[in-house]
Amino acid sequence: MIDLRINKEGLASNIKKAKENNVIIPTFAQMQNPELVPEKIKDQLKNVGLWDVNPANLFRITWKNEAKEFGGLYQKTPNYIEIPAALTGVKARIVAMAGKWFPTGCHKVGASFGCLVPRLVTGQFDATRHKAVWPSTGNYCRGGAFNSKLLACESIAILPAEMSKERFDWLKTIAGEIIATPGCESNVKEIFDKTWELKQRDDVMIFNQFEEMGNPVWHYNVTGEALAAVYESVKGPNDRLAGAAFTSGSAGTMSAGDYLKDHYPTAKIGVGEALQCPTILNNGFGGHRIEGIGDKHIPWIHNVKNTDMAIAIDDEDSQRLVRMFNKEDGKTYMREELGLNEEQIEKLSWLGISGIANVLCCIKMAKYYELTENDVLLTVLTDSAVMYQSRIEELDELGAYSVREAAKDHHIHMLGVKTDNLLELTYAERKRVHNLKYYTWVEQQGRTVEDLNALWYDTKGTWDAVHAQAAEMDALINEFNEEVGLLKKL
Repeated sequence: MIDLRINKEGLASNIKKAKENNVIIPTFAQMQNPELVPEKIKDQLKNVGLWDVNPANLFRITWKNEAKEFGGLYQKTPNYIEIPAALTGVKARIVAMAGKWFPTGCHKVGASFGCLVPRLVTGQFDATRHKAVWPSTGNYCRGGAFNSKLLACESIAILPAEMSKERFDWLKTIAGEIIATPGCESNVKEIFDKTWELKQRDDVMIFNQFEEMGNPVWHYNVTGEALAAVYESVKGPNDRLAGAAFTSGSAGTMSAGDYLKDHYPTAKIGVGEALQCPTILNNGFGGHRIEGIGDKHIPWIHNVKNTDMAIAIDDEDSQRLVRMFNKEDGKTYMREELGLNEEQIEKLSWLGISGIANVLCCIKMAKYYELTENDVLLTVLTDSAVMYQSRIEELDELGAYSVREAAKDHHIHMLGVKTDNLLELTYAERKRVHNLKYYTWVEQQGRTVEDLNALWYDTKGTWDAVHAQAAEMDALINEFNEEVGLLKKL
């Protein structure tokens, strides 16, 4: 459970700072249904850019933003792309919800909100005294630094040194401090080591996305509800929700799968990881290039008992496809050989590297379960190609691209995907994966065996109870906003 005990001194400081910096905090209910956002705040958003460092952008932490870089408001159904069957090579309908239209261009701004705001509105985090530390494999620390800036808090971003240049360039404009830890995407242990070092300071508070329950609370209540809205908008009279698949970074998005299972009990949930670091699949390890996935451990917040399938994706597939989707010769191939229209081609730029891996997970699920044209699979696109132009340039150094190369990439790296390196999880396999949490969280990070066992045996007292805390947090957010007093002055 998330600790929601009040620290009166810290809360008073945060209320004062919010008044000074024009901060109003949105509720989970407003993120689910932006129609609840006050009209005066919507009027403000008409003059605010999507990435602007403006407190009004807290009200754009929702999947239901309009697809606009400036002045956008809201729409009933989240932005999504249905990946054409000519591209995927499977009959099943694969529908992906786009994270590009969040502030920072990534849904991690929501996950970090879910971690920071409970501590802010209880006063446990004192914005006048603490710096918010965001340990991350890339996008989470971007979202955390951005939210910190909007909420007038100091931030420290931690991410591996080998992450994309775009991430570091942007962070230099937002974060108070940036710490680059040794290694690549899968070097999470090095990130944790740095957080233990920082914990010795009394002026910091760690928001570890891999263990903070605010992360799954946000995804369950906001991402899960949004995915259900997408499904309800696209389903035909004979369609069924076959399932959903998400690669596991912090595993926060996996809790959206919990929401889907609660509302569509026959749906299957798949978790993806890099073939080069198959920790879930076979206790493996290694480095890889699918940015946005954290490995060599099982996140504390992953409800493994509710996961049906483990899927490994070759990082070469996602790298080659991000180039194909964004190079002119790749677009020519998709237009002339596959018959894709301009809107479909344009929307493929909404897929970042981990988003492509998510789609590949869905393709493997579709092939394994022999899904038909009446089956729908859902996933999310964490970010977009905006964060990976330097990676495309690196691939270009291998040689000039062409329509012929695009055809090869499509046939090898998408149509050629098979059901190897995939495991349907039995009860025993799920327990094996869950037990891997012991080595990170009990031996290294100070959790107890009793807490670990509760995550497995007491699902109503842990996962269900945590998901339900959104309503309690909304009450605290409303009380906070009332004390700040800015809503009355709109």
